[in-house]
Amino acid sequence: MSNITHNILLIPVMMLMTGIFFSCVNDLDKVKKITTHPENPDDTSEELHIIYTDSGYAQFEIFANIAETYGPPQNVRKFKDGLRVNFYNDDGSIGSVLTSLFGEINDETGLITVRDSVKLLNVVQEKTLESEVLYYNKTGDSIYTNKAVVITSPDLILTGIGAWTTPAFDTAQFYKPTAKIFIKD
Repeated sequence: MSNITHNILLIPVMMLMTGIFFSCVNDLDKVKKITTHPENPDDTSEELHIIYTDSGYAQFEIFANIAETYGPPQNVRKFKDGLRVNFYNDDGSIGSVLTSLFGEINDETGLITVRDSVKLLNVVQEKTLESEVLYYNKTGDSIYTNKAVVITSPDLILTGIGAWTTPAFDTAQFYKPTAKIFIKD
């Protein structure tokens, strides 16, 4: 085959390849619209562990089996299938432990909501607060609920509707106390 015939055949092949090359466009916005649903999380993590610090000192840490992050307009993180929060004392020891089956952090307001089998345990005093829902305000440093609450300790059981405490769970206030039962050995 001569050089001229070879060049003549090469021109259509080059034009075809150029057309194919420039026709491929990846528009990420179109791909995202096709492959995702607006209700789906932006990010999903398994076995999540987050430590919140203030001035280099751990304030609390979160452990979650499944964590989902949602961007605007929600700006929330949802923790599913088990959640544990360790609150630290000033000396670095764990002062209290909060557990539940579901949790949610609103990044805009700083409000943490935990639901379903909620327990707050003061490690040193061995007392437990149980409720169906608790709210933790990171900025106000308070834990509260307006639902039924049971507090148990080695010598006392308290029940009521609605309560307020600190993350250390060293003190508690009931909004509507209903019973105080002293336990004897």
